[in-house]
Amino acid sequence: MATAAAANSLARTAPKSLDFVVSKVDAVVNWARIGSLWPMTFGLACCAVEMMHCGAARYDLDRFGIIFRPSPRQSDVMIVAGTLTNKMAPALRKVYDQMPDPRWVISMGSCANGGGYYHYSYAVVRGCDRVVPVDIYVPGCPPTAEGLLFGIMQLQKKIQRAKTATLWFQK
Repeated sequence: MATAAAANSLARTAPKSLDFVVSKVDAVVNWARIGSLWPMTFGLACCAVEMMHCGAARYDLDRFGIIFRPSPRQSDVMIVAGTLTNKMAPALRKVYDQMPDPRWVISMGSCANGGGYYHYSYAVVRGCDRVVPVDIYVPGCPPTAEGLLFGIMQLQKKIQRAKTATLWFQK
């Protein structure tokens, strides 16, 4: 009887296995970031239709925590889909500058990647990477919704590997 009472008192005072968690700050912050990507659509041509298709019920980006936002101040991912012209390039840069840090860019389609069919036109920027830094390129003309979904998952892997925490002190 004494051993049962001692075991009960030990069980009440001993810490449970889930009371303490040891982790890196990077791992926790990046885990939260990959689960709550908020892309802003920057649809310029026919690739935007596939981007909207990817956000619809069939592919259901909400299950990945991805919710399209209308404002650059609320989003951390920009999806550039379509032909970027010289007149639209300053607007793209302005919208990119309005996004909070950290921010990522997905270039979707041949036109956004390198000019595409209109590569030799005088009015087309030959890739949006000349205006904003691009993290993920999704090829195709237009790329399928599965291709964009794969690009988003590649961005999540890239974010997971990133070192984002800063040191508050030095030795």
